[in-house]
Amino acid sequence: MKTIAFQTEFRPALPVVFGAKDYREFRTTIEKMDRILTATGIEHQMLVQHFKPADHHSPGTYSQRQYKTLRLALRYSILLAITGLSYRELSHRVADSAIFQWFTHTSAVDGVRPVSKSSIERFEKYFSSDEITQLVHDLNSTVSDPVGAQELLGRQTALRFNEVFADTTCVKSNIHFPVDWVLLRDACRTLIKAIELIRSQGLKHRIGEPKKFLREMNKLCIEMTHVRKKKGAKKMRKMIFRRMKRLSKTVENHALNYYRLLESRQQETNWSELETKVVLDRLKNILDQLPQAVHQAHERLIGERRVANKDKILSLYEPDAHVLLRGKADAEVEFGNGLYLAEQADGLIVDWTFIEEQPPGDSTLVRDSIERITEYYGLPKSYTGDRGFDSPASRTALETSDIVNAICPRSVPQLRERLEDDYFCRLQKRRGGTEARIAIFKNAYLGKPLRSKGFENRKTRIEWCILAHNLWKIARMAAQQREITAEYKEAA
Repeated sequence: MKTIAFQTEFRPALPVVFGAKDYREFRTTIEKMDRILTATGIEHQMLVQHFKPADHHSPGTYSQRQYKTLRLALRYSILLAITGLSYRELSHRVADSAIFQWFTHTSAVDGVRPVSKSSIERFEKYFSSDEITQLVHDLNSTVSDPVGAQELLGRQTALRFNEVFADTTCVKSNIHFPVDWVLLRDACRTLIKAIELIRSQGLKHRIGEPKKFLREMNKLCIEMTHVRKKKGAKKMRKMIFRRMKRLSKTVENHALNYYRLLESRQQETNWSELETKVVLDRLKNILDQLPQAVHQAHERLIGERRVANKDKILSLYEPDAHVLLRGKADAEVEFGNGLYLAEQADGLIVDWTFIEEQPPGDSTLVRDSIERITEYYGLPKSYTGDRGFDSPASRTALETSDIVNAICPRSVPQLRERLEDDYFCRLQKRRGGTEARIAIFKNAYLGKPLRSKGFENRKTRIEWCILAHNLWKIARMAAQQREITAEYKEAA
């Protein structure tokens, strides 16, 4: 392990609070999480490995300052996942909460120094995907060792990773319901706001009041919504859509003029090259997609023809969102990306895959998952999943690796036969908890919906949430074991 000269600072003790049981449990869990990060050394190792070689030429004040910043980034990102708050709300909470200040090391003798919402957003992107993944596996490996389990959990036996329970879900994108004409409204709004930004820098081209276009588009959207149940609605919707097309074309021409104006006269503005590029990219993103969005809406509303899912624009801002046919009672179709999760018997997530393209069948994920799990935790004893994971390929992969196949068979006769096996029935009964695990992970950690923008940012947020979930789970297990031990001593 690399060494860096670092002086630990004094942390004021937490105040004594005679709060309700829920608060006491929450506070105890936060304290356990802090101990897990520090006692195991996984936090220090991750921060030190993040330093670039050039940073070690003088391990003094600069390294110490950077070390503190990286620790802030790690702990704020964990808090962000645990609380489910926005960047702004978390910034406010840390400024007010003594336990959050203590956990993030922002409290000192001379005062409290919380960071802003913008810093918290940057913190989430400090570490690479590989670094977060390695930290998750290091954390899991710690409690799989008898010494680590005794030190952290207070139990004689380590956690076992020999039984794997897997399932898939859809991580919904933060997009409007993909009604075709709504894309035109989104495009108009983005282009007009970008035009207003450019005009604020003194670059102006012939145009009326920009907000007038927004008002007209909003009126047309309201008309389109209210006309659906009226007599002759189909004809009226076509007429309204033709007006939306003309308005979109007008806004597109104005946006193109302002794009060329900013591109040629950037030096006359107060913006840096990077700020100018952000605005230009924002305009270009919409201008490139607007013709296809108009054509897509025309096909559906005017031509009354279906558009293939692979050719659809679901969002102008999230190009990686896909149509997922889930077949659920409350969601026949969902819009987002597929997520594969695998947990062990105690509920720790041991493997995951966030899928950028259209998700493949669940059965195709089994072999790669087994390989990753074996790399970090050794060959599992059993693998359990629902009927979607059953296929000749997955059965062959498990049989070749000498792993008990506890996947629910698609064939009814085979299922009847497997139900005679008590071990299979026990694993399938435990698999029901994996459904709950996914629901908890999505609703309590990711949020509804996941608000990070861009596939890579969403992937990073998911991995932070997996780390926070496992850390919280281990901390709760340690707290519960402590309560059991205390009750046992009292009874003795």
